[in-house]
Amino acid sequence: MEDRVFGRRYRVTERIGSGGMAEVFKAVDEVLGRTVAVKVLHPQYAQEPNFVARFRQEAQAAANLSHPSIVNIYDWGRDDDTYYIVMEYVRGTDLKTLVEQEGPLDPRTVAQYGAQVCAALAVAHGYGIIHRDIKPHNIVITPDGTVKVMDFGIARAGNTTMTQTGSVLGTAQYVSPEQAQGRTLSPATDLYSLGVTLYEAVTGRLPFDGDTPVAIALKHVNEEPVPPRRIRPSVPASLEAVILKAMRKDPAERYESAAAMREDLLRVARGEQQAADTPAVAETSVLPSVRPDEEPLAGGRPQIRPVPDRRTNPWVWVAAAVAMMLLGLGGAWVLGAFGGGTVAVPSVVGMSEEEASATVAAAGLTIGSVTTEHSDQYELGLIMRQNPAAGARVKKGTAVDIVVSAGVAMVEVPNVAGMTEADAIAAIEGAQLEVALPIGREYSKDVPEGVVISSEPTAGAQVPKGSKVAIVVSKGTQLVKVPDVTGKTKADAQRILEQAGFKVKAVEAFSDAVAKGMVISQDPGPGVSLDAGGTVTITVSKGPEQVTVPDVTDMTEEDAISTLEALGLIVDAEYVVSPDVGIVLNQNPLPGTKVNKGSTVKLTVGRAP
Repeated sequence: MEDRVFGRRYRVTERIGSGGMAEVFKAVDEVLGRTVAVKVLHPQYAQEPNFVARFRQEAQAAANLSHPSIVNIYDWGRDDDTYYIVMEYVRGTDLKTLVEQEGPLDPRTVAQYGAQVCAALAVAHGYGIIHRDIKPHNIVITPDGTVKVMDFGIARAGNTTMTQTGSVLGTAQYVSPEQAQGRTLSPATDLYSLGVTLYEAVTGRLPFDGDTPVAIALKHVNEEPVPPRRIRPSVPASLEAVILKAMRKDPAERYESAAAMREDLLRVARGEQQAADTPAVAETSVLPSVRPDEEPLAGGRPQIRPVPDRRTNPWVWVAAAVAMMLLGLGGAWVLGAFGGGTVAVPSVVGMSEEEASATVAAAGLTIGSVTTEHSDQYELGLIMRQNPAAGARVKKGTAVDIVVSAGVAMVEVPNVAGMTEADAIAAIEGAQLEVALPIGREYSKDVPEGVVISSEPTAGAQVPKGSKVAIVVSKGTQLVKVPDVTGKTKADAQRILEQAGFKVKAVEAFSDAVAKGMVISQDPGPGVSLDAGGTVTITVSKGPEQVTVPDVTDMTEEDAISTLEALGLIVDAEYVVSPDVGIVLNQNPLPGTKVNKGSTVKLTVGRAP
């Protein structure tokens, strides 16, 4: 397989993965010179007409998705007995491997990852595409922390019944209840699977597991998950609320959209309270035991018996009162009631600098150093980080350092005109920009094939980092066969040639065989391939050439013949007896008559008796 070439341009270099539906190979696009991933579906799927039709539809739809967190699909096609999809090759680690290697991840980091997945899902759902296979294996984290969601369109194209080997069975741990029951799916399905994924990322465990895929699927339908905070108490209540709302059994009770879930996850990442309406999980408490001899009431509560009257030493009550007073004073000191305690640092991430100043001042703190950094996540002027962190207890008057977003970094569009397509793509990506797909292609007689003609925005323009740059690549000179216009009028010949994309140059020539105004010949000739926009020369007949018959009477026969033949006329002489021997006595046509070149002039010449 490593020597195989798909679509006559994608040469496989190594196998990098396999699943129930497909194998994935690393390959080189020999046209653009870039590394790609080629997902080759198992041959049995090519034999199912319904699968093939849905595969084509979904692959084409997924190719239209464009988002920094969605793996781009570049191309797709059929090769021999199977189908393949060419996609962006992503360098990074999938979330499943990350959790297996590092254990439960930092909750705020998990929230940030989840927010990026939601952003990708919002775009897909806007196009009517349901991923249907959201799981940690399909979420790749790049070295810079960017999330890339894979397999848009492919999961949707496959059969997702519970009996299809390698389809849903392989990922039963992440299916939604409605998916497990074979019901109609909506975007809420993806949100449920994302909730399961976040649950695993933050606790290191799956919410439901079992011996068989069917057993796991039934748990998704019938059982409630153990709240994450019971497994890992350090998980923020706000993140737990988001996860449990996303995992509600009824799709209508989940988030109304991926965008809404993203907003809550961003709040969690910033240390704020989420907006999810999931009720807080009650803390475990110890209830009084019921003795066997106590009779329960109808409501299930034990009957309350009067407490026996026991006398207590009054000094015990005095000591207890003093202890309570000291405990209250100590708590007040800790809370800063006497000016020497600590206060909790409020969260100012996501606020403007003015709002942050008012917030920290209200808590008895001050704003410390203010620095700025570019950010793709926070709008210009909003605070993106703080130190000390929100929730930390510090002394009153402590300075809170903040980092304010300078907005998305601006970069300069490189000059790629005149570069090869591969070099232009490398230059654009090297400038932290993206190439807009599909790439425009035009014929050009001035720019060689495969070389960039222009870009939009143009070279030197300042644009936000990550913006798309559209390029137009030359298809080379367009060759067109020259149509046959000989024998046509000059006007018709010009119209036909110009419609074919040629320029026309007309010259005139006399012709005895072609009527005046008709095309005698053309250059290049009919059927010759010529550059579009090239010039075709047509020769138009002026009709036969005419000359004026000169007066050759009184000339010697020899001089007369010489004069007439020089004009292209033919001489026919007849002789009569005359004293003027050898002299032209008469001619026909008469002098001054216009005749066609090549006409015959009859001469009467004198001869001796």
